[in-house]
Amino acid sequence: MTGTITDHRPPLRRLLPAVLLAAALWWLLAPAAGAAGSVSRTAAVRQLDQVRQSIDQTLERVKSGDAQDAFAEAKSGYLNHFELVEIPLRVVAPRLTADAETKFAEIRGLISGGAPTGQIRDAVIELRRLINDSERELTSTGLGAPSVVAGQSFLIIFREGLEAVLLLSALLGYLEAAKASQYRKPVVIGMGAAVAASVVIFFVLRVVLDSLPFGREVLEAVTAIVATVVLFYVSFWLIARLEQRRWLEFLRSRVWSAVSVGSTTALVLVGFTAVFREGFETSLMYQALVSFGTGLVGWILLGLALGLAALTVVAYGIFKLGRKLPIKTFLSGAVVLLMATSVAFLGNAVRSLQEADVIGLTPLHGWPRAPIFLSQALGYWPSKETVLTQAVLALVYVAGAVYMFVIRPRAASKPPARPKEERAPVHAPARQPAQQL
Repeated sequence: MTGTITDHRPPLRRLLPAVLLAAALWWLLAPAAGAAGSVSRTAAVRQLDQVRQSIDQTLERVKSGDAQDAFAEAKSGYLNHFELVEIPLRVVAPRLTADAETKFAEIRGLISGGAPTGQIRDAVIELRRLINDSERELTSTGLGAPSVVAGQSFLIIFREGLEAVLLLSALLGYLEAAKASQYRKPVVIGMGAAVAASVVIFFVLRVVLDSLPFGREVLEAVTAIVATVVLFYVSFWLIARLEQRRWLEFLRSRVWSAVSVGSTTALVLVGFTAVFREGFETSLMYQALVSFGTGLVGWILLGLALGLAALTVVAYGIFKLGRKLPIKTFLSGAVVLLMATSVAFLGNAVRSLQEADVIGLTPLHGWPRAPIFLSQALGYWPSKETVLTQAVLALVYVAGAVYMFVIRPRAASKPPARPKEERAPVHAPARQPAQQL
C-alpha cells in the first residue's frame, strides 16, 4: 500500500535544524564580514595621513593646470582613504563627517567646473582644517600633550608674574627708603589695574584678530611669530638686564617726581606702567598658546591656575616674610624652557603658513609623526620647512648660550692690558761669568 508520508513533528521542531544551520553560517561568516566592514581608530588616523598627501597633490596639480589629474586625485583621496575614516568618525562626530564629505564633493565640483585656482585653494585650506579636526576626534589627548601645554602655561604666567613682583618689591622698597611709605597704596592700585587691563587686552586681541580679513591660519602664524620674538627676547634675560636696570631707574625717577609733588594719579600711572608691559607680553604669549591648543584649553587653564598659586606663595614670601628666594636660579632654569616654548611656537607658525598655502610644504617621508595633540604642543610637524626653521632657532639659542656662559665670562676674567707707555722696561739680565770646568 502506497501513500503520502506525513511529518507529524511540531512546527518548532521542523524549524530547529534551519535555525541551527543559519546560526552556524553566521558564526563562520560574521567575523570576516566584520573585519571587512570595520576600521579601527588607529587605522583611520593612518588613513588621514594618506588623505593629507592626496589633498596636497590635488592642490599642486590644480596649480599646474592639470585639472583632469587633479580631479582624479581628489576622487581617489576620498574613495580610497577618507571613506575608511568615515566608519569610526561617523560614530563620534557625525556632523564633522558630513561637513568633510560635503567639502570633498565641493572641491571635485570646483575642479570639474573649471573654477579659479584661488577658489579651489580656499576650499582645500578649509578641508585641511576639517581633516585636523577629524584626527582630534579619533585620538585621545594622552599624557604628553597636556603635560607640555600645562607646563608652558605655568612657565609663562609664573615667569612674567615674577618679573612684576620683583618690580613691585623694588618700587615699594624705594618708597620705604625715601620715607614715603604712605604712597604705597596708589602704586599697588596702579599695578592691580594693569593686571585687569592685561586680561582685557587678551580678549580684545582675540576679537580683533578674529575680525581681520585674513585666514585663521595666517593670523595664527603671525601671532605665533610675534610671540616667538617676545620669547626670544625674554629668554636672553641676562643680556637684557642692562635694559631692565634702566627701566627700573626710569620708574624710580617717576616715583620720585610723583612723591615730590604729592600726585596720587602719577603714582597710580607708575604702578600701571611697571606691570602693563609684562601683562601685554603675557597676553600675547597666551594668544599663541591658545591658538595652537585646540582640545587642550582646559590644561592651559590648569597651568595658569597653578602658576598663579605658585606666584602667590612667592609674593607672600617676599613681601610678608622678607625671605630671599633663589630668583636667579629659577630664571636661569626658565631660560631653557622658554627657549623650547618659542621653538614650539615657531614650528606651529610655519605649519599654519603651510596649511594656508603661503609657503611650500615638503614632507619628510620616513620621519616619525607624533599624534596631533602632541604635535601642536611641541610644534613638531615633519616637513623640511618646519624642521629647518626650528633647527636654525635652536642653533641661535645654542650660540647665544655659549657666548653668555663661556666666552663672555672668560673675557671678563682676563685683566685689561696696560698701555705700552705704562709698562715697566724690561732689562736683560747681567751676563754671568762662565764657570770653569
